[in-house]
Amino acid sequence: MGTTQTLQRQFKQFRMTETADALPTFLREAEQKSWTYQELLVALCNHEEKRREEKMIQKYLIWAQFPFERTLDNFDTSQAAVLSDRQIGQLKEFEWLNQAFNLLLLGPPGVGKTHISIGLGMEAIKQGKQVSFISMAELISLLKTEEYVRKSQLRLNRVRKSNLVIIDDMMFMAMETNEANLFFQLVSDLYEKSSIILTSNKGPDSWSKMLGDQGIATAILDRLLHRCEIIHMNGDSHRMKNRETIFE
Repeated sequence: MGTTQTLQRQFKQFRMTETADALPTFLREAEQKSWTYQELLVALCNHEEKRREEKMIQKYLIWAQFPFERTLDNFDTSQAAVLSDRQIGQLKEFEWLNQAFNLLLLGPPGVGKTHISIGLGMEAIKQGKQVSFISMAELISLLKTEEYVRKSQLRLNRVRKSNLVIIDDMMFMAMETNEANLFFQLVSDLYEKSSIILTSNKGPDSWSKMLGDQGIATAILDRLLHRCEIIHMNGDSHRMKNRETIFE
């Protein structure tokens, strides 16, 4: 018969570290409550599974690099008449993500585009999906330095492996031809493999001017909008409505 320490060592060899650490506590509880062998095994397995899920979510949240954390539960749909609670619920079911469908959130600054995109990203992570959040400006910078900067290579590798890629402030500024080419290559890598959420205050009809080359613009739009839900979020800025003041 093995001692508790021996069992802990064996669990660690099996890469069940969480079970190894919690084993003495579970053994005492099993003795106090007269658990059966099966009840003890179920409790240990459930604990290991839960802790692994929690660690995976934490790791994916770090990888996602959200600028801040927002949930869909605290998004006020009354201030975004275009999206109902029912539609938010449908988005959270992620059938569109399983089908590599894209979302385009259009509207002026402050109406909640980034809030919704981050909220969807966090929900996706809870369901075991890998997510990457990146602004358009940072994305272009990474693409331009990928060949010789290790940090850029690592970040873009995670972007390409993600189930969901969120690109914030799409077409915030005009691109040079080489930048548009690099962006096209990334979109091609992700096409029909990953879902993309784009936020922008400019509609697709104006993107071709921002992308410079008409041929590249057409190719990018063709891939991004082929299977895409476009959500228009017009209205007043939430940030301006709810802004705080130092004066009474």
